[in-house]
Amino acid sequence: MRILLDTHIYLWWLQDSSQLSKSARQKILSATEVYVSSVSIWEASIKVGIGKLDVDIDVLVEEIVKNGFQELPVTAAHAAKVRHLPDIHRDPFDRMLVAQALCEPLQFLTADGMLSDYSELVELV
Repeated sequence: MRILLDTHIYLWWLQDSSQLSKSARQKILSATEVYVSSVSIWEASIKVGIGKLDVDIDVLVEEIVKNGFQELPVTAAHAAKVRHLPDIHRDPFDRMLVAQALCEPLQFLTADGMLSDYSELVELV
């Protein structure tokens, strides 16, 4: 299985947070490929800048490879796909992550229940 991690899932993974369920951990460990989007790094950078998140962005970038994950850049096709998403969720970061999951396709792991209405590729964990 190929998966894309939502920003909070990636952060929980790095923090070894109890908020990340055992089943989610197992999915990540057993996946053939795990992706972290550049969108997640962008989102975290903005949240650090406005004081809503306290992490080292350089460490977030380094940990992608250190954890055996792959970076998923934003492509023109990803950006165009956002235009065709229903207006379920207004957060631009979440919308882009869903668009990426649909384009690639990748199973998208998230804890945001609002996102599950987009596609069967969105998996609540």
